[in-house]
Amino acid sequence: MELANAPVSSPSLPTRRYALDQIASMLHAGKVYRREDLATVSSAVDRHLRELVSSGALMRLAQGLYYAPKKSVFGMLPPDDQALVATFLRDKNFLVFSPSSYNTLGLGTTQLYNKTLVYNHKRHGLFSFGNRQFDFRVKPRFPKCLTPEFLLVDAINNLDELAEDKNQVLQMVQRKLPGFDHAKVKRAVADFASVSTKKRFMQWLNG
Repeated sequence: MELANAPVSSPSLPTRRYALDQIASMLHAGKVYRREDLATVSSAVDRHLRELVSSGALMRLAQGLYYAPKKSVFGMLPPDDQALVATFLRDKNFLVFSPSSYNTLGLGTTQLYNKTLVYNHKRHGLFSFGNRQFDFRVKPRFPKCLTPEFLLVDAINNLDELAEDKNQVLQMVQRKLPGFDHAKVKRAVADFASVSTKKRFMQWLNG
């Protein structure tokens, strides 16, 4: 006679091991996953995530965000910034770059920054993924890729955040401006400059 209150037996260890191996076999090295991505193939996603992290098959980047490690001859590779941000935002419309990119303009800036800027339409704030910090900023417009003209305008937009002497940076921009394509600079100013940045460039370009 079957007892009405008999406990439901938990899956046997071989069954659990098989389920975990099945999920692990679906992971692709170098790919970033959200918790819900794995919830579609797991009946016990949180337990499986803990076990996959414990075994090294996954790395936890942040709450609900995981990375399947990819190795090279030099060691473990970090997740690709584009893939990481696209998975986090669930969107492909963003621009990722380091403020250190301003150093390529020849303005005398040399500071190296350990954060990454993410211009996007969805999220705003500082987020840490693993041991890296990403500064998400909601912007109405941004280019699909970096250009010297955009960086020039953006450097002045972010002038107060630069480690270098602000007056020296402004002087260098004014001095270097004749070497830029003025038509492209004007388009970048119209599309991406803040109000104060527009005033500065108008004075320089029309002075």
